[in-house]
Amino acid sequence: MRFSHTLAASLAVSAVQASPLVKRDGPVTTPKVNDAIILNYALTLEYLERKFYQEALANFTQADFVAAGFEDPFYTNLKEIYFDEQTHVSFISGALSAAGITPTNELEYTFPVTDVMSFVTLSSVLEGVGVSAYLGAAASIMDKDYLTAAGSILTVEARHTSYIRASLGESPFPTPFDTPLDFNEVYSLASAFITGGSSPVKLPFQAFPALALQCTQYYYEADRSSVTFSGAFKAAQKFNVGKDTPIYAVFFSGLQKLPVQVRITAGSSDYKIDRIPAGVAGQVYVVLSKSSTEFNDENIIAGPAILEVYPKGGAPSTPHPKCH
Repeated sequence: MRFSHTLAASLAVSAVQASPLVKRDGPVTTPKVNDAIILNYALTLEYLERKFYQEALANFTQADFVAAGFEDPFYTNLKEIYFDEQTHVSFISGALSAAGITPTNELEYTFPVTDVMSFVTLSSVLEGVGVSAYLGAAASIMDKDYLTAAGSILTVEARHTSYIRASLGESPFPTPFDTPLDFNEVYSLASAFITGGSSPVKLPFQAFPALALQCTQYYYEADRSSVTFSGAFKAAQKFNVGKDTPIYAVFFSGLQKLPVQVRITAGSSDYKIDRIPAGVAGQVYVVLSKSSTEFNDENIIAGPAILEVYPKGGAPSTPHPKCH
């Protein structure tokens, strides 16, 4: 069973800023963080994951998963993943309270899940984002005990990712390095699922404008496939970007950040690149940047979008089920 995914479309249409997020009205700046902020950031993500699995276990039965091709013990292992996420919530919330810091609370979420397959596909994406979030935050954690705890959670999230990817027929470890994302990049992805609620904790993060990928019947391959970013040029004009302004699609894969200059499609409001760079694989993130060398928050104008990339010549030969 192979089911590649491009989550950008569903992220783009549902990107709603909830109260803990700072709405972007101008250029994004790199947030100043400390361990308390990072722990509440992690707790926010764990709440989201917990709710995601809680809803799935309430809406789908073991028989539903078996009928969709996910044979035993997949359902049992799914319940174990839910237990892990619940334990992470309790642990981080307890650590904050023990330190005299107010923990954030669960918000309201909406997930684009319509059946078992869409749930498992989104599970793979969310677990991958979780790995990238913990990895990207690690360098900013000052307390060694907190860093060790975060590392311990990170490795569990990575095992979740590998298991779900293998269950989908994808490579469980497509690259020798995982991909770190910074705080605003992760919050931009999380904001797509947060639809309401309030929290006593106001985190200093901002969500970039969503970046939508044009659906294609072909699976993405490194060093071969083109990518069209729907409406991206039109949206970029809000940031004083003109038709002669160089903009770069920057692909994050492992420890690589690979820029490719975009072009405006003829008579269109889209940006496009003709070839995904060689060397990227698995769950890949892409942002639009005003710089080809400095990919910081101040230069990013949209994204991240998420796409599954296969090695050149390694993609399924059948049309993509979501875009055929």
